[in-house]
Amino acid sequence: MSDMIAKAAIDRKLADIIIPVIEDMGFELVRLRLMGGKTHTLQIMAERPDGGIEVDECAEISNAVSATLDVEDPLVDSYVLEVGSPGIDRPLTRLKDFENFEGYDAKLETSDLIDGRKRFKGVLAGVEGEEVLINIEDQGETVTVGLQFDWLADAKLTLTDDLIKEMLRQRKAAGTINEDDFDEIETEGSEEE
Repeated sequence: MSDMIAKAAIDRKLADIIIPVIEDMGFELVRLRLMGGKTHTLQIMAERPDGGIEVDECAEISNAVSATLDVEDPLVDSYVLEVGSPGIDRPLTRLKDFENFEGYDAKLETSDLIDGRKRFKGVLAGVEGEEVLINIEDQGETVTVGLQFDWLADAKLTLTDDLIKEMLRQRKAAGTINEDDFDEIETEGSEEE
């Protein structure tokens, strides 16, 4: 499990309990975070191995995870469980994410300074071994930088028109969008008396 999926020690402990439950149901854990506040929030992002997840599937995961956590009882304080999809400008937490989204804009952040910088913004250029490649602009030139996956502290896609189009195309291909639903939008009160 990479640090990007679960950062803190408690997150990793929870992920160890939750991953088998989610995987048995045919899903993958994208990210898990336990967030503080008056009431703790346990936020889980999951998706199918080929991408995508539906609202009712999130509810099923939520029920299964709740039941497991009730038995294992790793959390002392009460918490709220949130299960959701990674979203369009999603976090990239696994090596395969960088491969899948090659050609799209992303922002990467490293734990330590690499060549005097921690933030890298550019176009993902795939994966080579354990390295994530990204094309960045440097003094008017496009340079490909290779960053070890282990060096990354944070990574996410940048919201662009191309990315939105691709996500809609994928959802349409998966049959999760029914275009008929969008044909007739009724507006009330527009008819003359």
